[in-house]
Amino acid sequence: MTTPSAARVVLRRALLAAAGGTIGTAARLALGLLIPDAPTGVLVANLLGALALGMLTARLPTPDLRILLGTGLLGGFTTYSAFAIDAVGLWGASPVLALGYVLLSVGGGVAAAVLGLRLGAGAGRRRRMP
Repeated sequence: MTTPSAARVVLRRALLAAAGGTIGTAARLALGLLIPDAPTGVLVANLLGALALGMLTARLPTPDLRILLGTGLLGGFTTYSAFAIDAVGLWGASPVLALGYVLLSVGGGVAAAVLGLRLGAGAGRRRRMP
């Protein structure tokens, strides 16, 4: 059984994730309206999300900010399910294109996250220098 204070922490963090997710899903919709081509829009959202999450992970000092911006905002902005559906749809039209999409999405996402981590860590070092 959780204590009342632990329950408040859980509720606060759930609300932070929900608030961030609301903003992230609205941003994802806006991006989808700007880039209506499903595979391209999803790829852009996921690569930008991976880059931003890497930067935030390196920089955010508190669990609450990580939940609000990482889990919530970027969790709502990125979309694994749409990526999976797009990959299956592309497979029916062109297995080679589908394989390229999957490799670019996964490999590009990992590369974007690494770049984000490095940029986030580097920004902290530069700021501390006189």
